Amino acid sequence: MSRLQRLRAALTTRDLPCDIWLIIAAVALAGLGWVMVSSASIGLLEDTFHYSRQHGVFLVISIVACIFMLCVPLEVWRQNAALILMASIFLLILVLFVGQEINGSKRWIALPGPLPSLQVSEFAKIGLIFYMAAFMSRFTYDLRQRAFSMWRPLAVLAAPVGLLFLAPDFGGMVVLAICVIGMLMMSGASLVLLVGSGGLLGSGAVMMVIIEPYRLARWTSFLDPWADQFATGYQLTQALIAFGRGHVTGTGLGNSVQKLHYLPEAHTDFIFAVIAEELGMIGAIIVVLLFTIFIARAMWVGRRAELAGHLFGAYVSYGIGFVIAAQAFINIAVSSGLLPTKGLTLPLISYGGSSLLVTGMMVGLLLRVDAETRHRPRRSSTPYKPRHEPRLS
Repeated sequence: MSRLQRLRAALTTRDLPCDIWLIIAAVALAGLGWVMVSSASIGLLEDTFHYSRQHGVFLVISIVACIFMLCVPLEVWRQNAALILMASIFLLILVLFVGQEINGSKRWIALPGPLPSLQVSEFAKIGLIFYMAAFMSRFTYDLRQRAFSMWRPLAVLAAPVGLLFLAPDFGGMVVLAICVIGMLMMSGASLVLLVGSGGLLGSGAVMMVIIEPYRLARWTSFLDPWADQFATGYQLTQALIAFGRGHVTGTGLGNSVQKLHYLPEAHTDFIFAVIAEELGMIGAIIVVLLFTIFIARAMWVGRRAELAGHLFGAYVSYGIGFVIAAQAFINIAVSSGLLPTKGLTLPLISYGGSSLLVTGMMVGLLLRVDAETRHRPRRSSTPYKPRHEPRLS
């Protein structure tokens, strides 16, 4: 056996009971996240290990959620996709009335007792993915042959995006839009209309930046953060200092200076900057490679499911892949100064119960899709056939 054949045999997971590379990437990211949250949160409170313990509890809950999603058949989620989306929209409406306002945005619902706040936009991702996957698996033929049928999922997308606009949660809006447009692209919808829709959404985003002074200030500070480094450009300049201190090999685990009340949100939104400072360029590249493996395996699970006729599972996998890719890219780009500052966590790494819980659910869904595809490599019949089959001449 040649080296190329051995490498191909090592990378393939067809003969294994599960996608081992997906599990390795998810476990590595989650483990690294716990270590870095523990390091980045030192000194924030009198109780040094408060955030570390909390993150450990969140991690256990997310593992339980992952196992739960792995055990539930995908058909259950397909049949209740509309109900789950309606519940997500209800939570988005509820947070506008009873949500906690933090930094000018209502994104969290306070739970009683010692329970952490609930960030409802995270659960909206699951609801939207389920509904879009159910719709696209049922109307695949229409989406591929009738170009303007794609406006129906875009109209549904407008509801959660509009509610996030009222919050406001601009980062969440971008992630949901990328998710749906990416799923439509994978379903075979018209690329011309998708590009046009993307251009329209981009124009709307530009208008949103222009009409709100604080968004415009963030944009101008992103272009030149050093012009106002102690006000609008403070977060980005501190993150860039962290990158500069890290060099190639980093300052060492726990030796970050920027996390000591210099870099705001060091254990959440800007944890990648702490990684770059303590683990250096090598650590940052490893994180990017782990996300690349995770996203690639998610897309591969979806592709295998699609070829096997499991269309709902395929589109669920595609949606999860686009959500993780969009959120990871935006977070890393914001930390490194490539995009304006946005309040998005780094999946599986940043501190946050809702984010970690939903990401754990997504990992469980990917493993469930992979398991059903391996158990039934070919569907004998599918409930997702088009309503009007094309006639053969």
